[in-house]
Amino acid sequence: MEAEQLEILNFISQYTPFKQLPEDALKHIALNIEVSYYRADTMVLNFGDDIHDLYLIRSGTVEIYRRKGELYNRIDEGDLFGQMGLLMSNRVRMPARAIEDTLVYCIPEQIFNSLCDEFDSFADFVEVEENTRLRNAVSTHSAENDLTTSKVRTLLAREPIMIAKNESIQTAAMTMAEESVSSLLITDPERDNSDEEYDPLVGIITDRDLCSRVIAEGIDISTPVSEVMTTELISLDHNAYVFEAMLTMLRYNVHHLPVLRNKYPIGVIGLTDIVRYESQNSLLLVSTIFQQQTIDELQVVSEQVKHCFVRMVNEDANAHMVGSAMSVIGRSFKQRLAELAEEKFGPPPIPYCLIALGSMARDEQLIVTDQDNALILDDSYDEKIHGEYFEKFSHFICDGLAACGYTYCTGDIMATNPEWRKTRSQWEDCFAEWIDNPKPQALLNSSIYFDLAGVYGREKWAEQLNGFVIRRARRNNRFLACLARNAITRTPPLGFFKDFVMEKDGQHRNSINLKRRGTAPLADLIRVHSLAVGSRAQNSFERLDDIIDSGILPKGRGQDLRDAMEFIYMVRIRHQALDIEAEIEADNSIEPENMSDFERRNLKAAFQILSNAQNFIKFRYQGNRR
Repeated sequence: MEAEQLEILNFISQYTPFKQLPEDALKHIALNIEVSYYRADTMVLNFGDDIHDLYLIRSGTVEIYRRKGELYNRIDEGDLFGQMGLLMSNRVRMPARAIEDTLVYCIPEQIFNSLCDEFDSFADFVEVEENTRLRNAVSTHSAENDLTTSKVRTLLAREPIMIAKNESIQTAAMTMAEESVSSLLITDPERDNSDEEYDPLVGIITDRDLCSRVIAEGIDISTPVSEVMTTELISLDHNAYVFEAMLTMLRYNVHHLPVLRNKYPIGVIGLTDIVRYESQNSLLLVSTIFQQQTIDELQVVSEQVKHCFVRMVNEDANAHMVGSAMSVIGRSFKQRLAELAEEKFGPPPIPYCLIALGSMARDEQLIVTDQDNALILDDSYDEKIHGEYFEKFSHFICDGLAACGYTYCTGDIMATNPEWRKTRSQWEDCFAEWIDNPKPQALLNSSIYFDLAGVYGREKWAEQLNGFVIRRARRNNRFLACLARNAITRTPPLGFFKDFVMEKDGQHRNSINLKRRGTAPLADLIRVHSLAVGSRAQNSFERLDDIIDSGILPKGRGQDLRDAMEFIYMVRIRHQALDIEAEIEADNSIEPENMSDFERRNLKAAFQILSNAQNFIKFRYQGNRR
């Protein structure tokens, strides 16, 4: 091989999915690659054009767009693009533009196809990438307040305020006061701006610098500002995203970032700009919940929850982010209702802990949900003395939740049911009985009560109860075996020939319930593994991290489960959002005719992963039954 081809070989072997390929395949690719160069701000791919190459970025940066022009992603060295077009009749589906001078390696279509046919790792990588594209393609528009798709230049409200380095500290402070800014950029008027290496900025000074470096140190205010400015300037390009600004601030512990275009400052963003920007979504809603004084006021606020959900989906938040946000919002309603209940009925006669159960406790709650809750009471609880208070307290909370859109649990798993108002000791006895004698009802309860989180009161009690459950379950092989057997009763909706199996009757016949047949069985089997390895995590994605680290799964199966769970969740989430936007009642069911080709194909793959995982769990724990 020639030197240039060896350089290509060394480069491609560093990046997925090529680094998983055998050396002969890599050499074949390197010998057949063509090199193309694109100047900044030129189109690489136009929508609808013919495409016969897979593109690998050697250097530079490329932006990928949806067909209507909305920004989808920004990629750089080592990233691929163009595979969607190759998989869809050789037509460009997502245009690409170089935003700086860019060098790309072009891999011919014939080699791309042979790699997909011969190497599962390569094909799987392309499929996972397409899943990501699918999640974004369902969105009808790109909201402008998303940290992951909005650029820092959208935060700029004014041009930067700058002064020369030989100006005094007093002048700097007066300028900041007059301009109502918390930072100034410092320039050097003596620098030669004709030099190609010319950098207009030499430093920055902030209000915090004036406090810590000037006032605290007793520095004379006539001193040149250059003596106290920060010279190691941290900045961002105007094409950077808001989330990159946040990460940069956290990494370098700074609160102000100059934004540059071709090295020239066009503005400064502060941490307060990002906080103000982010507060327009779920964070603001949570804050608003705690400001309400009555159930009627909370009910009005609850009408915003659906809009918050849709906004997060349209901002391409992942399943974990959506589930966490919706769960935090739900727990906030519960907490505020508990606070209002104490105001109404007086301080509680004994300590207690209000707990959330099920998906809310796992940070996996979506928009279609009911309420599952219970109370842990102090061991001094006496029904005759304290019962009336906690009965009124529980009804106030559950009625309030119902008014706010969290419907009553049809299984009566609520604190209004005296059975689910237990003392700390009674809860431990209850869990011990379920674990030591895993009867059918006990196993059913395990799928709900083994996911619990403190919401208000003595929240530490919920953590301690979780610890008790984990310790007791981990060493009980019989219970784990029975729980594993129970976890495979809800099978994915795949027939013998891998066609979808539809619901046969009821309101949602000829559809697939993505919760009952997808995310719920995934959560069930992950819970079994989680208890077996002693994980203290509540969220299924976080439990999966502990499971993977434990090494109990075959190599690669953990990541497969993660991909399957993310994809099924996102199809479920996106279709709920589409229902809300269409002003119809959202549910967990989806009809195949309402799915795209990508969704159908990749849901089948995700359901097959679930099926394989259920087969594995049956095999792993069957020897423990006795």
